Amino acid sequence: MKSYCMEYYFELETHGKSDWWKDEVHNLQLSFGITEFLVITPLSMSGVILDAPEATKLLGAVAIALSNCGSAWPAFVPVHDPTRNAYNGIENIGMCFSRRFETDRIGSQVPIRLMHLEGLYELFVSKFAFVTTDLTFNFFKVHFTMRLTYRTPPNDGDEEHGDESETVKSSVDMEGPMHIIKQWDDDCPWAEWYSAEDPVKGFELVTIWSTRIVESSLEMAEFENASTKEADKWFLMPIVFSSVNDGAKTNQVGFASQLSLLLSAFRVSFEAEFMEDFTSVENHGSDNLKSSTTIPPPTVLDRVLKELFPSEAQVSGHGEREHKHSKSIKGAPLGSLFAQFCLYSLWFGNCNIRAISALWVEFVREVRWCWEESKPLPKMPVTGTIDLSSCLIHQKLQMLALCIVKRDSQNQFFDCDEDETSIQNENIKECLDEGDLVQKPMPLKMIDGGCKSGTRWDGDTSQDLPLSPRVRRGSAGVVANMMLLKSYQKMHAPITQDPPVMTEDMHEERLQTMEAFGDAFCKGSSVQLEKEILSSDMAAFKAANPGAVFEDFIRWHSPGHWETAENGETDILKKNSTFKRGWPPKGRLSHRMSEYGNLWRHIWNDAPDLPACEQKPLFDPNREGEKILHYLETLRPHLLLEQMVCTAFRASADTLNQTDFGGMKQMIVRMEQLYLTIASTLKTLRASHVADKEEELFSDLDRLCHIFEQVERLLIFAASIHRKLHAAPRLRNGIFDDCHKHFTPRMGVGSVDSNNKEFHIKQMVSRNERETVANLFPPPTANQSWRKVLSMGNQLNGHEPMKREIIFTVFDAMIGSHYGTSNQSDQEIETHRMYICGTSNDLQVALSVTSCD
Repeated sequence: MKSYCMEYYFELETHGKSDWWKDEVHNLQLSFGITEFLVITPLSMSGVILDAPEATKLLGAVAIALSNCGSAWPAFVPVHDPTRNAYNGIENIGMCFSRRFETDRIGSQVPIRLMHLEGLYELFVSKFAFVTTDLTFNFFKVHFTMRLTYRTPPNDGDEEHGDESETVKSSVDMEGPMHIIKQWDDDCPWAEWYSAEDPVKGFELVTIWSTRIVESSLEMAEFENASTKEADKWFLMPIVFSSVNDGAKTNQVGFASQLSLLLSAFRVSFEAEFMEDFTSVENHGSDNLKSSTTIPPPTVLDRVLKELFPSEAQVSGHGEREHKHSKSIKGAPLGSLFAQFCLYSLWFGNCNIRAISALWVEFVREVRWCWEESKPLPKMPVTGTIDLSSCLIHQKLQMLALCIVKRDSQNQFFDCDEDETSIQNENIKECLDEGDLVQKPMPLKMIDGGCKSGTRWDGDTSQDLPLSPRVRRGSAGVVANMMLLKSYQKMHAPITQDPPVMTEDMHEERLQTMEAFGDAFCKGSSVQLEKEILSSDMAAFKAANPGAVFEDFIRWHSPGHWETAENGETDILKKNSTFKRGWPPKGRLSHRMSEYGNLWRHIWNDAPDLPACEQKPLFDPNREGEKILHYLETLRPHLLLEQMVCTAFRASADTLNQTDFGGMKQMIVRMEQLYLTIASTLKTLRASHVADKEEELFSDLDRLCHIFEQVERLLIFAASIHRKLHAAPRLRNGIFDDCHKHFTPRMGVGSVDSNNKEFHIKQMVSRNERETVANLFPPPTANQSWRKVLSMGNQLNGHEPMKREIIFTVFDAMIGSHYGTSNQSDQEIETHRMYICGTSNDLQVALSVTSCD
């Protein structure tokens, strides 16, 4: 006794007339124009019925059973060899009609006649035309529709080199000459580090010729020679590489894969106290590390160091095309020295802890060499400020670059130093020539011989103040509309020292010092910490303005602490005359500055009369430079890897952000989400928190790597689509949106995409976009120009369709024909239908015939 399996297929929704060219339809639905049907399959190894009488009996029994229960479902059984994909079927239509189905396949050696539309038309007509003469000269009203599928040809490089064309070219471990092959992404921003496989391997173009009536085979011959651009509808679908929709881990090389290796090195970094311990043979744990990690040879290390420290110093502009959320990630900016170190570390020795340690030790040695030889640090522009939003190592390197410049300028000053007396003589002579020698002031009457704190200048003079001529030194120029209160000389702005720059840890150290004084001393300690800067400014002001008093300095340095009643000084300056009524201007110090024991006045009294060039530097470049090098040389491994992780994520994201993807909105949103996710995840990455929540932290970092990988794949796909369809932005955006919805889960929902279905969504091509799409099919090259002797026609730029599908149908009225019944009507029924699918080497034919029982 044989067993059979019965499967029922149906269509969920039918809106009027069915569209048989939909992608969702079943093969039997397309072949026979049906919606619901049964398939009866034997439970055997072959899954087909090889005995023809058995198939006939089975179909008859099923048809009777369906008729008895009032069902009009067609039923099918698989027959013949399984490779032929052949079926026989039957359907009862009411009480009078039945329809029989038959499909079969020719797997090779398709007759030439059946390779052309003319021969296929005659094959269909022969199934119902009762003539023995040539069918070419007979006319039948046959309904005809056709779908042609084209596929873009592979590149010559893909055919010639195969997998070799996808060789990763960024690995710094490779030695010796390599066969350089032009990659599709050579000008993409990530090409400096790796070569990604093109996620868009090609395109499928589907052209549809809507239903029309054909009356002769000659008309079919015309259709075969007609241009594909005359088709009624065009649909385009990308052939997506498997890595885009593969949610699981792959062997594809990219930033995400290397960042995952960096996280593995971060886990191991807590096992040693210094970076040298990972490379030292005396380290007790080095044997375990050596078994799984290797250090690249010295030649590779030298090549990397030459890239990081070129012979000619390079200064890159940080922040070029930087994302608006990039600074929220506490890492070094893209293009800076430490950012480049981190990116090279990703590819150095497969980013293991021993390779990173070896590279870091040599990196610090090169930095020290630059310091000792007074060579500018490459990729570190000297701006005079410290970027406190970056990581601490980048801040230290910024300060070291500034120390090199300041120390070099100081050395040049001392090398050019001359005898002090001759310098003073030259200065005096120069001042005499320029009229910059301060002469004896005109007599002024002051209360109690001078302006005391808290008193008001009212213009009353009581005594002369004879002063010997003094040289003005360190002037940056005259201050507009301001004069000295006692000497009636124009006020000069002094050349002052730059305030000392500080890194984040130095600011924190100062804050801790202030907190150590307690609440009662916070205000006073704040001023005390700025005492050196204030004293330097006062000394420079005294040198630039001989005879100046404390009130003059306050008017220039802190005008908010000088209370003035009227502006008599401006009137005097405008008239350029000697003393006038109303001078000196009436004003006084503020209550804070006039208090007894004011710290600013004490500093003023103690400040010497020295220009900035003769003062003790506020910023000691030698001391600060050595402190920075000590920090770099003794940095704990986990603190280094912590900053490397932040910088590597930021630099990788900034590199990808420079990709030209046509400004697609979905991609812009995903990149913005990526930056925010990186910033929020790495915000908790601090050394003090790692030990307490190690497992939770690394779980979040692993999840971040998966999110980064999704966005990286999506961005590479967007770049590829943009390159190929940049001239059709609407079509490009539509295809990308479809792929984005199909492949990508919501960011943060899960690390693995559960949707692994192949992508089959097509976008309709408008008339004005057809030329752009046709350019995707360039004329065959020399390697592709070998042509088949047998051609199907319907070529697009010299390319045949990879698949041609045709549906022929014939309708007949129920009145006046052998289909007529006692219940006459003018309704037409489909008497014959033939679906043909194939190429020159493969042909599938399905025929349905309606008869009157």
